[in-house]
Amino acid sequence: MSEQMLALLGFATIIAIIVLLLRNVTVPAIAFIGVSTVTALILVLTGTYSVSEMGDFVSAGVKGVHSTAALFIFSVLFFGIMSDAGMFDVIIGALLKRVGNNVVGVAMMTCIIAMIAHLDGSGAATFLITIPAMLPVYKKLKMRPTTLLLICVTAMGVMNLMPWGGPTMRAASVLSMDSNLLWMHILPMQAVGMVIALLTAFFWGTVEKKRGAGENSTLEVEYGDMEEAGSGASKTDLARPKLFAVNLIWTLLIIVALILLKVPAYYIFMVGCVVALLVNYPGAKLQGKIIKSHAGPALTMASTILAAGVFLGVMEESEIMNHMATILAAFIPQSMGRFLPLFVGVLSVPLTLMFCTDSYFYGLLPVLIGVGNQFGVDPIHTAITMVVCRNCATFISPVVPATFLGVGLAGVEIKDHIKTSFFWIWGVSLVCMVAGLILGVLTI
Repeated sequence: MSEQMLALLGFATIIAIIVLLLRNVTVPAIAFIGVSTVTALILVLTGTYSVSEMGDFVSAGVKGVHSTAALFIFSVLFFGIMSDAGMFDVIIGALLKRVGNNVVGVAMMTCIIAMIAHLDGSGAATFLITIPAMLPVYKKLKMRPTTLLLICVTAMGVMNLMPWGGPTMRAASVLSMDSNLLWMHILPMQAVGMVIALLTAFFWGTVEKKRGAGENSTLEVEYGDMEEAGSGASKTDLARPKLFAVNLIWTLLIIVALILLKVPAYYIFMVGCVVALLVNYPGAKLQGKIIKSHAGPALTMASTILAAGVFLGVMEESEIMNHMATILAAFIPQSMGRFLPLFVGVLSVPLTLMFCTDSYFYGLLPVLIGVGNQFGVDPIHTAITMVVCRNCATFISPVVPATFLGVGLAGVEIKDHIKTSFFWIWGVSLVCMVAGLILGVLTI
């Protein structure tokens, strides 16, 4: 095959995967493996590569992402254990007692609770913890549910940058680097984002207060049909309130270890899971029950990452990505090429509404990195802008399933959620990008 034909095959492969994902024809893992296998078959039948060479490509691709898959499995299990043990419930209950009926305080607590709840990187879990806990308070004070969602998704977008968060891990797997190392680059921008999230809560809490929200408010605010939930997740026989201090200290130690220790991040979570299970749930039968209860989310994401490794191996090792990048680079003026990360950052929020997480990172990112290479752009800078700016808008996107859970729990139409949040979130993403430039995380 000629270089042009290889590039066209690459574009066809990515378009096929994106269409399959956006139309919900199949799950990501099947799309990545199935389409990549068809591409590999074409390369073999045309005599471009042998079956043995394609096998080596697949092996190299999976090898590049296996540590990321392991990280996700054990991070999901660790935070799942802490959630089952009731650590988050105790923290949320204590925070809500402190704010009482203060409108601005309630908004600030919403942000803090969402940040804490999103430590596990699960959007669905965060919505299930935060919205049922806060919605009755918002109803009582006549605060709008769209404000609850806006504050919540801003905080979640910032916290989703953690090394075990889906987008960061996906980008790291494309870069073939440890997600913890990528996170260390992102950390200054995340710190700025956390401050912005708190300011967002303060600003919109003030807006609600000026509207007349408060304990004796006469405002009429429409909510969905969701029944009021109690404050916090339902209690189960798995809760370990007497071990709260132990679990909190252990969680903090794990996070510190991720930052300071030069060992694989997945190993830190492995050790974290071992201690957490032995302390909270002694006995093989109960430990097996806990592990099985969290196997679904862990297996789904891990299989997607490993399947994406097949896709990346076929596309990158065969140099298809390089040929695609060469064609795209021809359309970019030489003087503008070095600004590619900024263009990507500015467009990330609108693109998030159209591309699901997997198609965005495994479809677009490798090609854009290849384009950047034509102009001497550091691949890490392209990845950082895509991760940080895209993350801000993750939970306003209609192609992210957790978004529908959030709007359903809050009783809000998705169009109203997007209308309220879109431009604010876009602004947050641009501020984070500018902060990256100022702090030296990004250079042009």
